[in-house]
Amino acid sequence: MMTNLFSVFDPSTSISGLNLNWLSTFLGLLFIPFSFWLLPNRTMILWNILTFTLHKEFKTLMGPAGHPGSSLLFISLFSLIIFNNLLGLFPHIFTSTSHLTLTLALAFPLWLSFMMYGWINNTQHMFAHLVPQGTPSILMPFMVCIETISNIIRPGTLAVRLAANMIAGHLLLTLLGSTGSSLSTILLFTLLVAQIFLLLLETAVAMIQSYVFAVLSTLYSSEVN
Repeated sequence: MMTNLFSVFDPSTSISGLNLNWLSTFLGLLFIPFSFWLLPNRTMILWNILTFTLHKEFKTLMGPAGHPGSSLLFISLFSLIIFNNLLGLFPHIFTSTSHLTLTLALAFPLWLSFMMYGWINNTQHMFAHLVPQGTPSILMPFMVCIETISNIIRPGTLAVRLAANMIAGHLLLTLLGSTGSSLSTILLFTLLVAQIFLLLLETAVAMIQSYVFAVLSTLYSSEVN
């Protein structure tokens, strides 16, 4: 049962051994109206308001030491994740963000580049981060170990948080939906209403998790400046 349940996340469509389901990562571009690129319209205005709001928030999080234009990286990251999260809610569309393959591929290079930049350019600042201010001398070795471990596991926590949240909602919807054929009419109507509310909840989770991923990445980058 568990194998069949989790198999909904498997990339099964393949040609010559290539898993073509991963192409769903770029399907978001096909859902953007052509008019979005040509002339001002409501879709473009709403998206510009959203990106400008994110730009101001990311600039605040990075502080005055942040490099100009670096917020565009995190806005692009947010856009990629939210497109994939929302597309995964449609039937028969492969949810690439529910796989650690994609989430780790996003989190690990970002974290590694931040660490390399920080240790090469701001070595003293990075050493200072290993010992929080006001730590007693006797606890300093333990704090260095704890801070080092927490630094190392950051890409893993970022990746697992996003993948686990996407998997959990999809599994719940699949489990409830699989019981529909054996229910009476009244219970089936109740199940349908519950599925609609769960779908709305999953839509909110998809948006929140993309925002959380981008915000945490921004915070990690601000620590190395």
